[in-house]
Amino acid sequence: MRTTTLGTNGPVVGRIGLGTMGMSFGYDPHGWDDDASVAVIHRALDLGVNLIDTADVYGPFTNENLVGRALKRRRDEVVLSTKGGLVVGEDGLGLDGRPEHLTAAVEASLSRLGTDRIDLYFLHRVDPRVPLEESWGALAELVRQGKIRSLGLSAVTLEQVRAAQAVHEVAAVESEASLFTRDAFADVLPYTVENGIAFLPFSPLGRGLLTGAFTNPADLPKDDWRSTQPRFTEEAFAHNKAIVDAVRAVADRHEATPAQVALAWLLTKGEHVVPIPGTKTERYLVQNAGAAALDLTDQDVAELDALPAPLGAPEA
Repeated sequence: MRTTTLGTNGPVVGRIGLGTMGMSFGYDPHGWDDDASVAVIHRALDLGVNLIDTADVYGPFTNENLVGRALKRRRDEVVLSTKGGLVVGEDGLGLDGRPEHLTAAVEASLSRLGTDRIDLYFLHRVDPRVPLEESWGALAELVRQGKIRSLGLSAVTLEQVRAAQAVHEVAAVESEASLFTRDAFADVLPYTVENGIAFLPFSPLGRGLLTGAFTNPADLPKDDWRSTQPRFTEEAFAHNKAIVDAVRAVADRHEATPAQVALAWLLTKGEHVVPIPGTKTERYLVQNAGAAALDLTDQDVAELDALPAPLGAPEA
């Protein structure tokens, strides 16, 4: 597995990471299997996929427990990433960027994960009610205490990255980014490239659409959260399938899968770009990891760059 660093002096990670959210939150709730998920995480480490990404809100809390269980005897092989500041309340998802909340959230994550340090901790979302400098400053203090190794921001603007950077080094930025979602490519990605900040695309496979596994809404598992999203309507499927077919044509030239092409395309955007696709199966894990070895031609990249925008707004 090819590698890169998180930030200018951060830990070394494989060019493909593993997002664990879908193992216990959001996607296909009838397909969750903790034992199978633990096996997938162990297989990931064997393949050199050592960046494992979770968050306290996934479950909530159950995903961190799962990851902690999987890493119990393999902690030193992992660059462990988790997040806080996005909370579940009576009205659904909310934000809490208060320093006292984040401090307590980190302590709780350490306990659930069964570790004494978090390698990469993300402010999951910026709380507009709390100055970013206060939220970031509280997390920076936990870095000084040794409980966190490095800090990241998730789903932020360029201005927010700069504001945080003025307080404490930003090691990584997570943004939804894929052939379907390119908003961050205009300014956030170039800034990370110029400043040695790792860029971690989440939902790099368009929440599964870019794998080609779904051709209509009926293909989604029962009670899957994606069925409520704009890109998964019948009208959107018809339009977006043409984009996936174009990705498949590139994949066929390389005897690869559409997912591998979608991930390999992201890797062409910078040496510090580390997509974090999620999966619950070893089969797809192995395929995703294989994208790190797929070399797209200039023609391939030009064709993929020129693909039209998908139908349906990005998911929240």
